[in-house]
Amino acid sequence: MADFLFYTFTLLTLACALLVVMSKNAVNAAMFLLLCLVGVAGLFVLLDAALLAFVLLLVYAGAVVALFLFIIMLLDTTPGAMKPFKATTIAASAFGAGLLLLGVLSLSDRAKFVAAPSGGLVNVSLKAYAEQLFTTYLLPVQVVGFLLLIAMLGVIVLSKKFDVTEGAK
Repeated sequence: MADFLFYTFTLLTLACALLVVMSKNAVNAAMFLLLCLVGVAGLFVLLDAALLAFVLLLVYAGAVVALFLFIIMLLDTTPGAMKPFKATTIAASAFGAGLLLLGVLSLSDRAKFVAAPSGGLVNVSLKAYAEQLFTTYLLPVQVVGFLLLIAMLGVIVLSKKFDVTEGAK
C-alpha cells in the first residue's frame, strides 16, 4: 500500500509541476502549484514527517499561494500577445541555469545520507526542528525566502501590461 501511495503522490506532484510551467492562465498555474504542494505534503507524510507536511501546507499552500493569487487577481493578468525574448534575457537565463547546475553538482558531492539509528525512534520534536532550522539550515532557508521574493516580483513583472503604442512615439 505504501508503494501505491508513493507512486500516486509522485505522479500527482510531477504532473502538477509540469502543468504549473505549461499553463497559460496564471490562476490555473497557481492552482496547480497548490496541488503540487499537496502532493509533496503527502510524500512528507509517507516519510513520517507529519510536522513538515503540516508546515508546508500551512505556510506555502495557505499563505504563499494565497499571496500569489491575490497578486494575480490584483494585476488582472489577461493573456496578451507574447513578445520574443531579448538576447540579454536568454543570456541571463543561461547564466542562472549554469549557476544552479554548478550549485547542485557541488552540493551533491558533499551530501552524504546517514541512516537513522536502527535501535529505536529518532528524537523528533519542534525544538529539534527549530534548532536545526536556525543553525544548520539557516542559509538554505534564507535562500528559499529570497527565491520566493524573486518569484513574487516575477509575477508582478510578467503580469504588467505594456502599451505597444508607447514605444512607437
